Amino acid sequence: MRSRFGMLAIAMIGLCLACTSVFAKSRQIDEYHWVKVERIVAIGDLHGDYENYLRVLQAAGVADARGRWIAGETHLVQLGDIPDRGPNTLKIIAHLQKLAAQAKRRGGQVHTLLGNHEAMNTYGDLRYVSDGEFKAFVVRNSAELRDRYHENVLADIKTREPERFASLPDDFREAWNASHPLGWVEHQRGWNPRWNPQGTYFTWAMQDKVAIQINDLIFLHGGLSADYCMNSLASLTDKAREALRRSDPATPSILTDQRGPLWYRGLAGVEPFAATETVAAILERHAARHIVIGHTPTQGAVWPNYSGRVIQIDTGISATYGGHVAYLEVTTKGLMAGYANGKVALPQDDVGRGDYLDHVIVLQPDNTALKRQRAAFADTTGKSATDGAAAGYSTSAVNLSANELESASAAICGISP
Repeated sequence: MRSRFGMLAIAMIGLCLACTSVFAKSRQIDEYHWVKVERIVAIGDLHGDYENYLRVLQAAGVADARGRWIAGETHLVQLGDIPDRGPNTLKIIAHLQKLAAQAKRRGGQVHTLLGNHEAMNTYGDLRYVSDGEFKAFVVRNSAELRDRYHENVLADIKTREPERFASLPDDFREAWNASHPLGWVEHQRGWNPRWNPQGTYFTWAMQDKVAIQINDLIFLHGGLSADYCMNSLASLTDKAREALRRSDPATPSILTDQRGPLWYRGLAGVEPFAATETVAAILERHAARHIVIGHTPTQGAVWPNYSGRVIQIDTGISATYGGHVAYLEVTTKGLMAGYANGKVALPQDDVGRGDYLDHVIVLQPDNTALKRQRAAFADTTGKSATDGAAAGYSTSAVNLSANELESASAAICGISP
């Protein structure tokens, strides 16, 4: 009898442990919040570099040599700025779509966030679109499509500006072709809702969120300034999607606001710096411990700021910015900066950043920019310069609150929601 009772007790204990395991699994609170995620990998700006994008995924153990998901229930977060500067934007987007489907089947998830360059492509600011990106859109009848569009442009000028039409220079078409290469029309049809509200890449941008929170980390592209510190994560995306639909850069919006979440660099050491109070208020409002941002290149190092409360992960993955393979890994063991040759634990205070940078340099011995930054990071007495700017890295939280503009704005963030 006791044997049977003992077996029953063991079975009950096993059942309870199984239940505990189920309830301990990650879960989604709403569209913008996830909790109990055991592993997160976050990668920064990619700018059309497909090869280095794959290298990062492989270094992080997210994808295998064939680009297939191998990370189980990991959540992968890409912080925006997939397009521009490099030639393979479309390949990256297509791969991320496949990867998301593979991850979902295994209990993982892929999150892609909206960057300023995704937004620029939707409203027609094509200053940074590379020749290779236009070429990726070229189809058999691209020349015909461009000719037809050119004819419509001429007809419009003739109707609305007859004097200008009469004085067009002989090389007008040549100059026009230079700014409208083959693939330009197709690019507009893919990205710009004024050309095609069902465009493949406009639709892609519309599904991206501005900011999400996983466990106690907030992820977004640029940063949160005092102007937006009282916004919910949902409202940031709602505002962005409304502006994306309008596709009018002449109308001020969250997409073009230099203090908005796609452009703001104050958390990354660019004036006007974010006040310490602002950062603390944002984290308190969202019950978070860290804000993870891209947008501002660090020249190779995942960089903790504000005593580790802000983490910059735009390391310059694209060859345009040096091809620095790096990612942020978050597990139950803590925060790690991952590189092609290994991982380093992130320091939890500003004082430890010098030693941390030494470890990163060992992993990137050919990165001369990091060595220059390390030299600048030490003051004349050899101590870590934790209270001043360090050659491209941001100042510490010690001096940030001295910025009068941000300190005044920070008072707004202190209002209880």
